[in-house]
Amino acid sequence: MPLSSQGLNPAQDAAVRHIHGPLLVLAGAGSGKTRVITQKIVHLLTQTQVEARHIAAVTFTNKAAREMKSRVAAALAGRTSRGLMISTFHHLGLEILRRELPRVGYSERFSVLDPGDSLVMVRGLLRESGAATDWAEAVRNRISRWKNDGILAAELGTASDQLEQLAQAIYPAYEASLRACNAVDLDDLIVLSVRILEDEEGARAYWQDRLRYLLVDEYQDSNGAQYRLLRILLQQRQNLTAVGDDDQSIYSWRGAAADNLHRLAQDFPQLRVIKLEQNYRSTGRILRAANAVIAHNPHLFEKNLWSELGEGQLIQVWSCADENAEAQQVVNTILRDRFQRDGSFGEYAILYRSNYQSRPLEAALRAARIPYQVSGGISFFDRAEIRDLLAYFRLLQNTDDDTALLRAINTPRRGVGAQTLERLGEMARKRGESLFATIFAEDLPLPEKTLGTLRDFAEWIVQRKDAIQRGDLLSTLRSIPEEIGYWEYLLAEGEERDARRRLENIQELLAWMERLMDQEDGPQDLGALLQRLMLFQMLERNDDEDQDLLRLSTLHAAKGLEFPHVFLVGVEEELLPHRNSESPEQIAEERRLFYVGLTRARYQLHLSFCRQRKRYGETLRPEPSRFLADIPPDLLDWHGQQSDASQELAPEEGFARLRALLQK
Repeated sequence: MPLSSQGLNPAQDAAVRHIHGPLLVLAGAGSGKTRVITQKIVHLLTQTQVEARHIAAVTFTNKAAREMKSRVAAALAGRTSRGLMISTFHHLGLEILRRELPRVGYSERFSVLDPGDSLVMVRGLLRESGAATDWAEAVRNRISRWKNDGILAAELGTASDQLEQLAQAIYPAYEASLRACNAVDLDDLIVLSVRILEDEEGARAYWQDRLRYLLVDEYQDSNGAQYRLLRILLQQRQNLTAVGDDDQSIYSWRGAAADNLHRLAQDFPQLRVIKLEQNYRSTGRILRAANAVIAHNPHLFEKNLWSELGEGQLIQVWSCADENAEAQQVVNTILRDRFQRDGSFGEYAILYRSNYQSRPLEAALRAARIPYQVSGGISFFDRAEIRDLLAYFRLLQNTDDDTALLRAINTPRRGVGAQTLERLGEMARKRGESLFATIFAEDLPLPEKTLGTLRDFAEWIVQRKDAIQRGDLLSTLRSIPEEIGYWEYLLAEGEERDARRRLENIQELLAWMERLMDQEDGPQDLGALLQRLMLFQMLERNDDEDQDLLRLSTLHAAKGLEFPHVFLVGVEEELLPHRNSESPEQIAEERRLFYVGLTRARYQLHLSFCRQRKRYGETLRPEPSRFLADIPPDLLDWHGQQSDASQELAPEEGFARLRALLQK
């Protein structure tokens, strides 16, 4: 197929040159959607003389935004793009709130609570109400869903179950606590922006004029509130380029609205649709399998992926005795293939539906000495105990850090309830001070006992801060867990085994920080140490792909990635589709998830299922997934029909044999 002078195929080129009016780019997996967005930004800047400040490209992850910025900068080759906004939806909302939030009664020094901090707030409200704190995460998630759907606390209807009833009771108190602390949560970055733009004509006019060309990546992942934000911004000019794929809509559980594609067609009658169907990633057999699977789902817009990369190899299907045999089969195949091709471990990915499936796989990889990285799990820095301790460190560095104070003040619990924090927040706003500074206010309207608790805490922080300023940084940091009684708190929160593991994580953090300071160019004060910590957090989450590591990942976390060789394990009923998927809509989303897994592979695709599997101590005998039957038989090469794993090579033995071959 002929390419344009920009190296784009005709469909891509048409999408880039469409300037005015709404456009939906229906971009199949591996069809070059990011290239279209970046080339369109460059086209707007260089060929149409649109000012950079009038263009905004929005995506869903910081990593995707950084990649897009890098590509645009490289294509512009030094030409200025000052004012261009390439960001996540949440960052766009934050930019709006920074300018407009004082319009609705917040001060300019508002804090943004991340999900961990908002969970702590919800847990405290539940405890005050006498409800079980075990409900905290479910309640927080339900409130988040309401916010994303644009439903205010005063607009809730009759509760349908106990969880909804509890969430309805907590929602108003949660909102009051946020406002009292001059804080917003991540959902508010979008929801409050929408409310302000709907209600404030001046703010609406400013942002509609500022953002004249909107480009949205992964549009199918947008939720109701994000769509409302886009629609408001586009009221005056409908210059929207929405790039997405309904076949890769797999996030309904976190609020993504799959019908936003339908709403786009309804709300913008002049919508033009361009399909990107040429795939630059996968071989023909992999694409034919993916097309056959997803054809069983209903579609608003039909498309059919195709490739010029040749037919490629048959898709390998393995029937394994159990999860250990499955792990051994995967590891042996990787070792053999890597040896034969002299490849790297970074070329391989093992994908699965549920996190618990990684355990036998990790054991087999460690036994075979294969370095790997786990995606879709919990980052070390996201663990509750790490976040708890870092809240104290942040407060010692900056007592005006209201978010850190809100986490530290009740971890461990000190009897400071949500109502106390509301009063403290109200006084802080009136005085124009931080929460910490307000604790020392003479006219603070709190009971004597509560006031004493707050001031004891604040004075203890001041004492520890003084110790750090005297040069006792490491000893002060090491003493914090013991001084606050964190071990006793962990024991009260759960089992001793879990408490010990969490305490070990804290000790690991402290030891790591000490090693940093011992380095020749290491940070020597708390501020520099915390800045270095933030850098390491970003590296842990975003830069491991530069190392030669095999990728272990959930299917959800693998979206947007690609690998030469993919092993999709656990292709079984009750795993894929998941046992909680019962309705036609849920099965359709599970099929899309399987489709995403298939289309991560470039050259080789391996599917496997077990005839027996243990789950939470129970032995199951699963059936192969119904989705396997959707794939034409001529695309599959079946293996592993033996009744046990006796013929399969253990990882240790397989590795030893390969090492022996290398030494000959």
